[in-house]
Amino acid sequence: MLIVLAPAKLNLTLEVLAKRDDGFHEIRSVIQAINLCDSFSFQSGDGIEFKCDLPDWVAAESLVSRAAGLLRQASGGSQGASIEISKRIPLLSGLGGDSSDAAATLRGLNQLWELGLSPEELLELAWQLGSDVAFFLYGGTALVEGRGEIITPLPPLPHRWVILALPPVPRLPGKTRRLYHSLKASHYTDGQITQRLVEELKAGRGFSPSLLFNTFENVAFSHFSELGVSRSHMEKMGARHVHLAGSGPALFTLVEHKAQAEEFYTLLQRQRLAPYLAETLDAIDRVE
Repeated sequence: MLIVLAPAKLNLTLEVLAKRDDGFHEIRSVIQAINLCDSFSFQSGDGIEFKCDLPDWVAAESLVSRAAGLLRQASGGSQGASIEISKRIPLLSGLGGDSSDAAATLRGLNQLWELGLSPEELLELAWQLGSDVAFFLYGGTALVEGRGEIITPLPPLPHRWVILALPPVPRLPGKTRRLYHSLKASHYTDGQITQRLVEELKAGRGFSPSLLFNTFENVAFSHFSELGVSRSHMEKMGARHVHLAGSGPALFTLVEHKAQAEEFYTLLQRQRLAPYLAETLDAIDRVE
């Protein structure tokens, strides 16, 4: 049996520079992997079979089905697999779970079927699946540009504990597209916010949470009033620099010390904000 972990991610910065001629948006973002992970178990089998411990998860609605199909084409269409998925990343939360699952499927089946596809060949497949999938073939900390397909690994973020909260916001398919369409030209930036964080990481200086930025916060809090209420609760309990994770609805804050993180996690549990406690991951931390 082959085990592959699929980590969640945070957008430490997320800038939208412009709308592209192809209908997508030009972005600049620093993305960070965290150790909140789905787990994949791969075994040889007949056909492609998925089993998941989360009842709401549907293979046909996930990128993992497309990822498996692409790899099966690469293998000549004859090999099969039984894939069991243990889900910990909440669905449609802004944490990149489906994209990470797709990347885990590419890596796992490439190894299970002994296809020998190079990282570059896997990236070509990742780009066909979605904007965030390529990042998860790298993990760690990375600068992401273009529509999400241009990945530049960065020196690791100084270790931080991550406290996540899931506000009671409806999980809507197409949420990210909706937020992109809600952005106005005044919400576009020139990429310099992200550049400042990139320079700090390359210089090895201490990380300041004041460098965090997510342009979706300009529109998400007006679309979903519960987000603002939950962020206000977190701030009243002592959280600083609370930000939206990707397109949300997950909110996060970063702290240096484990004891502080555990204390705040317990407070969020009492407030029934569906918290998660995680840590930042270096690329070398990835386990397969």
